[in-house]
Amino acid sequence: MASLPVLLLLLLTVARGATGQDSENSEALPRGCGWGLVRPYTLLCDLDSIWGVAVESVAAGGVLTALLLALILLCRLHHISEAEKRSGVGPILLLLLGVLGLFGLSFAYLIEQDESLCLLRRALWGLLFAVCFSCLLVQGVRLRRIGLERRSPGGCALTGLALGLSAVQGIIAAEWLLLTVLREGRGACQYLPLDFSLACSYVLVLLLAALAAASLALCGKTHQWRCNAIWLLVTCLLSLLLWVAWVGFYLYGNAWLGRSPEWNDPALAIALVAQGWLLLIFHAIPESHICLRPPPQPTAPDYFDTSQNSTRMRETSFDEDIPLSHRQFVENQEISTGGNAGLHSNNTAPRPSAPFRSNVYQPTEMTMILNGGAVSTSSQSQVHAAYTPLSHSTTPTRLHAHLCVPDRTSLHTNEGEV
Repeated sequence: MASLPVLLLLLLTVARGATGQDSENSEALPRGCGWGLVRPYTLLCDLDSIWGVAVESVAAGGVLTALLLALILLCRLHHISEAEKRSGVGPILLLLLGVLGLFGLSFAYLIEQDESLCLLRRALWGLLFAVCFSCLLVQGVRLRRIGLERRSPGGCALTGLALGLSAVQGIIAAEWLLLTVLREGRGACQYLPLDFSLACSYVLVLLLAALAAASLALCGKTHQWRCNAIWLLVTCLLSLLLWVAWVGFYLYGNAWLGRSPEWNDPALAIALVAQGWLLLIFHAIPESHICLRPPPQPTAPDYFDTSQNSTRMRETSFDEDIPLSHRQFVENQEISTGGNAGLHSNNTAPRPSAPFRSNVYQPTEMTMILNGGAVSTSSQSQVHAAYTPLSHSTTPTRLHAHLCVPDRTSLHTNEGEV
């Protein structure tokens, strides 16, 4: 409690100094910047240049969305049980880090230029885009590997590959700054738009490679991951269109409209914000949703559904409950007696369905061939006497108890009659 008066005194001193400074520079400040914000931060509150306020609001919303999505992924990581899904979490988190960098770099274009700020812009522009596009590339490689071999590389390996590809652009940006600023002695803010675009050629190569990998991922054998490949392909196509748009406007549009120096910073800031939201909406959010979605649970077969195929019905046949020795004995007896061919010779009705076949005696095809198709009437009565049909009250589990297997006495009697 003793520090509370000191804190209030400091706040009053700062407020008084800011009020005095505002009263001195009230004529130089634009409309909307009344308290606390002075040059070079006037674009953050200038209502006459509304693009700065719009970019600031959209970038702040993107930062909050990326942070929230990253926290959800980290908190729910232990619930992802499938190895193929877990391998994609590392590139997604690295992509979200790159998106945060894009949104943060857009604020650098809302501040008036100086040497240190221009160095930061030129160094981070291509590097952040390289991080994002390399993540798209490794996601395409991952989906292609899953489609072909049904297994994915490790998440750490994919993240390391993305970082290695991004480091190439960092080396290119560092060499460009050394050649133009230190060796030639030019200012960091004095560069041609064409040089700035050419320094990002490697980034465009990464984007084209990611587009090719996403196209190849659609040709895999596994249809489960085709939705991921479609989202990745859409992201790469929209990113390519965005890059063609901002590069064309930055190189030729400003000069054609006569706004070459004034609209350079707005064009770059809007490109950063648009690319960040495009990666969030079309890749990071759908990919995170697919990774966090629980695997489908296997459904139990419905054995009472008569619309199912015959293979499912054959699996429910009660013939499996009869011991193998009893079934072989019955078939051997059929061959020896030779009196079962005429039982079904005059029966042209269709055979009963699979679950109820075991309730009626049925001769085998081998018996029909050996008997020659002619059976006496007495043998038919013997077959009916030997094999009694099941009653309606018989339960399936005790089916084999009701199948009458002839004993040895009846066998000798039947042999004498035949």
